[in-house]
Order: sequence, then structure tokens, then C-alpha cells
Amino acid sequence: MEIPDSVFRCAKAGAAERGITLRELVTEAVKEKLSAEAKAGEKPWVKHMGKLKHLGQETKRINARIEEDPEKIDAEMWR
Repeated sequence: MEIPDSVFRCAKAGAAERGITLRELVTEAVKEKLSAEAKAGEKPWVKHMGKLKHLGQETKRINARIEEDPEKIDAEMWR
């Protein structure tokens, strides 16, 4: 396996900082990567959960406006 020198040096230093061998670091990294990909493959939509949460207040505002005067809403337009 060939690794660019700069990546190898960073990996070697990272392993030393953690007090583990380079082999252990690479093994952990590969396992984590494979695990994350497997999880994402099961439910790819999960990573997007909560991204529209900020629109909750806007939805409440719109619903309140509709409740105020439902006659202003053209039912045909919403079909």
C-alpha cells in the first residue's frame, strides 16, 4: 500500500500522540470509515434529519395566517 509522504508523517505523528502503533491507527481508521459508510448506506436520509428545523416558526406563522382567514386561501390552487 502506498501513502503520500505527508499523510504518512501525519499518521505516524498521530499514532505516537495516542501512544499506539501506526498499524493500530490505520486499522481503527479503516474500521471507522467502513462502519460509517455501512450506517449511511442503511439510512442515507438520516444525515439530513433536522436540517429544516429552523423553519418551524415560519410554519407556525403561515398556519396562523391560514386560520385567521381561510377564505383567502384558494383551495383549487393547493390541489
